[in-house]
This record gives sequence, C-alpha cells and structure tokens, in this order.
Amino acid sequence: MIKLAIVGTGDMAHDHVKAFKKMDDVKIVAACDVNKHKLADFVNKYNIEYSYSSFDELLSSCEVDAISNTTPDSFHKEIAIKSLKNNKHIFSEKPLATNYPDALEMYEETTKKKLINMINFTYRNSSGFQHLAKIVRSGKLGSVKHVDAAYYLSWLTCKHQGDWKVDDHLKWRMSTKHGSAGVLGDTGVHIIDFATYPVGTIKKTNTLLKTFKDKGEKIGEYVLDANDTFVSMVEFNNGAVGTITSTRFGTGYKNRLGLKIFCDKGAVRISFDDPVSEGNHYEITKEIDSKNMYWEKIPTSPTPSNFERFIKSIKTGQNDQPDFKRGAEIQKILDSCFESAKINTWVNV
Repeated sequence: MIKLAIVGTGDMAHDHVKAFKKMDDVKIVAACDVNKHKLADFVNKYNIEYSYSSFDELLSSCEVDAISNTTPDSFHKEIAIKSLKNNKHIFSEKPLATNYPDALEMYEETTKKKLINMINFTYRNSSGFQHLAKIVRSGKLGSVKHVDAAYYLSWLTCKHQGDWKVDDHLKWRMSTKHGSAGVLGDTGVHIIDFATYPVGTIKKTNTLLKTFKDKGEKIGEYVLDANDTFVSMVEFNNGAVGTITSTRFGTGYKNRLGLKIFCDKGAVRISFDDPVSEGNHYEITKEIDSKNMYWEKIPTSPTPSNFERFIKSIKTGQNDQPDFKRGAEIQKILDSCFESAKINTWVNV
C-alpha cells in the first residue's frame, strides 16, 4: 500500500484525491494547507486521517511514501525539493516552476536519488494524443514540415466557469501581482507540451503577448495586466515550423485543444475538450499520391492517466513520462517565449 499526502487543498486537490482514491493500492493518509479552515473542510469531506498546516511538520511526523503537490505555482519548487530531500516520491501540478532556473534545480534534485517524479500535464491522458504522438515519432509519416497547435478557452466572454468580474478564482489569473503569468503561463504549458511531445524540441520562437485593455484595467485589488492571448511562431530543431497559440477569448469553445501535424508522407490531427471522453481517437491522412483526399478516424483504447502512471512508476521503479526533466524543458520554452515578447524578436530556446 502506497501512503500518499496531498499538499494544497485548492481546486486541483479535489481532482487529485478523487483520482488516487480510485486506486486500491493507494491510501491518502494526510493533507496539508496553511489555510486551516479550507484544510478542515477538505479532510472532513474525504475522510483523511491526518491534517497539517505546516509541510515541515508533515514530513517530520507523518509516515508517507509520496507527495501530491497541488500548491500555487510559486510553492512548487519548495515542496518538491523538500519532498525529494526527505525521500518522498513527488507528483506535481503544472507548471513545474515559475522560471527555468528553478525548474532545472528541481530536475537536478531528482538525479540524486532513485525517486519517482512526475508533472501533471493533463492532456497526456488522451489516448488519441498518445497514439498520434507515437506514429509521428516513429517516422512512418516522414519528416514533419508544419505544426498548428491551438488552445481555446472562452471564460472572458462566457460564464461557464463563473463570472470573471466577480469570482476570485478567475480574477487572480489576470493579475501578475497575484502570481499569474497570464494565458501563456497557465495554458501555454499544456499546448506547448501538446505540440512538442510528438514533434520534438523547439529551436527558436517569436512570440506576441496581448493584454486587452478594453475589458478594464483593474477590479478591486486585482490589476488586470496579465496576457489574455499569446501567439508563438516556432521553428523546431528538426526543421519544421509552426504556430502555437492560446486565448481566453475563444468564444464558442469551452476548453478546446487542437493539433495538426503535417509531414511529407501524411498528416495527423486531433481536437477535443475532454481528453478522456473526446480524446479517444485521432485522424490521419496518407493519400498523398491520390486525387482523393480524406481523413480516417482511428479509435484508440484508453491510456493510463498521469495518476496511474505515477503509482505504477513507484511500484516498478521505472519513471514514466511526463517527468521533471520534461517539466524543465517546457519551462525553458516558456521563458524564451516571455523573453521574445519582451524584446519583440526571435529568441533561441
């Protein structure tokens, strides 16, 4: 039985505890949060035995094998490194850190001990995406030439996630003072992983960040200065080029990821809101020598979730993807995008 502690009891913690509770070989023995009222509600709701307002106290007095880190982004590094130094396997929410030097330090800490480390890139849970990535990486479609990746959200024009003018859980995402890196830092981490996992590493980027001032510049204590939209032109190390983009003004789309990869012997594409219920297939075309052009829908069998991969990795001792090394790679790309937008030119990754 693997004993697990949840650190941070915000929105994502509920997803984590529900996923781990489905596994017979996992027991959630403790939870930790500096907000004692939120912590009390959380442990009572999920019948968790031990609760701590101090992570150091949890590490020193509670017997656990692994940590599930759902704290705010700025605390990811501290929790992860303390976990690793105390011989705990670590499963972390994205992004791995708030900058590449911190992410690299976190990855380097994992190389000192044989401890499992994973980052929750949610859309790896799509079986269609996993199969699409495998066929592109195999070279069966030839060399990649062009990539089109987009992540559309619409909570700045619709109220399906709440009212951004009222709800704090949305307002903070528009304020750099409150720790937000905008849509690039929030959903960019997902769509960049989505584009690069099948295709390979990015060589350079030219990125535009846009904050739309006409929605207002401040609501109460929240200064609305974080980017709402980003567009990145990219060149991959294998010579392919493409665009990677995300926006919170994607009216008509609740939470839509889309990816098209064009190769010289065919192409693949996938698009979904939910990675499990909708991301269970991809489309492919290989009729490049025919006048008849069509896309074939390929159903795919379910893939293990990141949570399942983490527990299996602990049991087998073999660290599955996506690990901290991958998290650091994505953070390096994010940092390059921010730098490019700041100086308004191409930047090498």
